[in-house]
Amino acid sequence: MTASTLFSQPTPDTDPVYPAPVKSVEPGSPADRAGVRPGDLLLRVNGEALTDVLAYRHALQVGVATLQMSRPAAAAPVQLGFVPQDHHTTKLSGEELTYSFQVEWEDPGLDFEEVLFDGIRKCANKCDFCYVHQMPRGFRKSLYVMDDDYRLSFLYGSFVTLTNLTETDVQRILNENLSPLYVSVHASNQELRQDLMKWWKLKVKDQAVTQIQDMIERLESIDLYTQIVLLPGRNDGEHFDETLEYLTSRPNVISAAVVPIGLTDHRKNLPDVRVFTKPEAQDVIRRANVWRKKMYAERGTRFIFPSDELYLLAGEPLPTEEEYEGFPMLENGVGMIRDFLHEPLPELPAALPVPKRVILATGLLFAESLELAVKPLRAIEGLDIEVRAVENKTFGKVTTVAGLLTGRCFRHAVRQGEADLLIVPPTTLRYGTELMLDNMSLTELGEDLKMTVRSGGSTLGELARVILSDAASSGPSFGMSAHAVKDGPGRSQA
Repeated sequence: MTASTLFSQPTPDTDPVYPAPVKSVEPGSPADRAGVRPGDLLLRVNGEALTDVLAYRHALQVGVATLQMSRPAAAAPVQLGFVPQDHHTTKLSGEELTYSFQVEWEDPGLDFEEVLFDGIRKCANKCDFCYVHQMPRGFRKSLYVMDDDYRLSFLYGSFVTLTNLTETDVQRILNENLSPLYVSVHASNQELRQDLMKWWKLKVKDQAVTQIQDMIERLESIDLYTQIVLLPGRNDGEHFDETLEYLTSRPNVISAAVVPIGLTDHRKNLPDVRVFTKPEAQDVIRRANVWRKKMYAERGTRFIFPSDELYLLAGEPLPTEEEYEGFPMLENGVGMIRDFLHEPLPELPAALPVPKRVILATGLLFAESLELAVKPLRAIEGLDIEVRAVENKTFGKVTTVAGLLTGRCFRHAVRQGEADLLIVPPTTLRYGTELMLDNMSLTELGEDLKMTVRSGGSTLGELARVILSDAASSGPSFGMSAHAVKDGPGRSQA
């Protein structure tokens, strides 16, 4: 490694630059030895402006890399402007210092504030089932961002439709082997898919990328995890079979998650759609099982993974833990209940030293399953435990999943002081925080209700430990997602 640090005044540059703020510097790393510190900006690597952390990693693979940095002067901070593509860029004022250092086959030791330097790419579709279009007002801005960014798909497993890609994007995916990707298919029939998604012609940069079968086949070297959002009477029934028949025929398609449409009470000026009835949900499970059996015999994988919600709507038993094949789509609602149950209850005490009243608040859909799971806890003397099914006062009664409950919902469902401990689902919290969707914290909720409020565990065993000891839980079992990126300081692009 050679570290050549050079401070100088910048040369005016009209090329778009996407400054990447440094979050931290690894002690003893080349960047540390070169004098880089948090708050400095990465401008270029080997003279090239970079759009994201993937491009940064790729640029380092050449072996010898020169990193151009900028340090905003206290009296002249970096000014952020915009280029026509709505990327954010930098305008160097002439008073800022730029410097560079070089690495040779070594990681520089930089961690950035954002993984996307040029902003999140937005969706080009107006899907009949889009949840963002059904959001009530008053939430944090990030919840209204319709992201559809293939880079977040590769980094965090968020589903993308591919309809906003350019030819350059497709070539980059192939050349850099950005595998796997997570793709929302919904229907293999092109006319039906377009009717469901209604992409905007002016937002689609290349009409060829909207052809889903062509794209899946063009990305044959990329592993694809796919998703089908089902609408009753639209893409279920024979259309569902047609989609599964196509997806199972493609060797690069690894699996297909199947989820039902999610609705709120805030659908205004949107197409008339409805939720699945029990017989319709049963038909989805029946059709899926036919293909699951066939694929397991042919490829050793069940391939199709219906969401927990579909099994609950159908009144069908959940698959075994083995049948989820490692739970690759937990954040998509596939296998969360079975994953929750996989750690059994620990050894339980016969009695509590001090009596305790506990309310387990959850969504309408999961309440019955949770009631059965915690039944053994009722034998503990001094523990008064209640599973309370909470109606969603924010999104409406039609929204029955636990993860979309808000602080407002719990306020309506629980009276002040009626319990010693209230436990809310960990999936209601923003990643890495104690904030719910409406930005109410667990501490604030506890102060309002005059009781301790804790997040429940991601497993049954952890939930029991939280109940018995009031300990904090570890949060949801899945990691950082595109939602966390949207909550960051980055800008969005069209």
